[in-house]
Amino acid sequence: MNGRELKDYYKILGVDKNATDAEIKKAFHKLARKHHPDANKGDKEAEKRFKEISEAYEVLHNPEKRKQYDMGQQYFSGGGPGSGAESPFGDASDFGGFSDLFDLFGFGGGQGRGSESVRGNDLHYEVKFEFDDALTGKEMVINARVKDDCDTCSGTGAKPGTGPTTCKQCGGSGSIAQSQGFFSLSRTCPVCAGSGQVIENPCAKCGGSGIVGHDKKIKVNVPAGIEDGQTIKFRGHGEPGIKGGPPGDLYITAEVRPHPIFTRNGADILLTLPISFSEAALGAKPKLPTTNGWVNLKIPAGTKSGKVFRLKGKGAPKLHASSHGDMFVKVNITPPKKLDRRQKQLLKELAEFDDDPRKNIYAKAKK
Repeated sequence: MNGRELKDYYKILGVDKNATDAEIKKAFHKLARKHHPDANKGDKEAEKRFKEISEAYEVLHNPEKRKQYDMGQQYFSGGGPGSGAESPFGDASDFGGFSDLFDLFGFGGGQGRGSESVRGNDLHYEVKFEFDDALTGKEMVINARVKDDCDTCSGTGAKPGTGPTTCKQCGGSGSIAQSQGFFSLSRTCPVCAGSGQVIENPCAKCGGSGIVGHDKKIKVNVPAGIEDGQTIKFRGHGEPGIKGGPPGDLYITAEVRPHPIFTRNGADILLTLPISFSEAALGAKPKLPTTNGWVNLKIPAGTKSGKVFRLKGKGAPKLHASSHGDMFVKVNITPPKKLDRRQKQLLKELAEFDDDPRKNIYAKAKK
């Protein structure tokens, strides 16, 4: 007798035979999204691959089926009747045998939809903010395209005045008993996808899916203090749930435009302030802008270029807090670009009284 091999479901999903349920689910999600027929219109190879992936997941994510499959691998690798690689759980030539696929990805529809509620999908948007709006917060409206229960059939998928009927294939149980070799298993009904019901007269608007897409305006209040690249979650502001399911969440990632003079570092604000030579030498109280008004900065006499002053509490608001960061002002001594004769004469006179600023360097260089 020729040995017969089972399909290697672990290899199909790209996981180890000791993979955890979470690892199997993660691998399945990644592959199924890549090869789903709705994402690969007319691609027969992708369709075939998707069937294999679905078949492998249907077995490996079910502890009992996985146990029997592992036992079957040992049995067939030892030599059994028949030839060629096959599945001990029946043919996966249709998508109806995998009831969770369409709900999971939001694809498909028609007579396979079950009656269970489904949580709405999360929505993700990148939003541009002006620098000041990020500091003060902003009420905004997101124009989203969402899926919702069909308003014509109220989400049933059936033509108004009609309703789902009992599936003739499984008699309403949602599953079909199958036997092959020493395996005796219950498989999801391929006709009703496990719901036990089919829709013979589908709704004209949604085509029997019970779901329609529509535009929706979502109003949210973005709090003060959001930073560039930061994501904020708005619970319950995502897509509506299907068949009474809870809504998803809305995630907004901020793209904050730069400010012409301020730089932000978390809740702290940085500013480079030009000052004149005389202000640095004699001291001054120049007026400078902050994110919430104007203040006077006290600059002591003899201040060096590059000196940083801290203004406590004058920075950006901290997200979801009542406190603010600080403002750091770096002074930069800026020499005049042009000097008239009188200015040059005064500077020359002043230079006669200057100490040599390089004398310490010269002294150390001679050692």
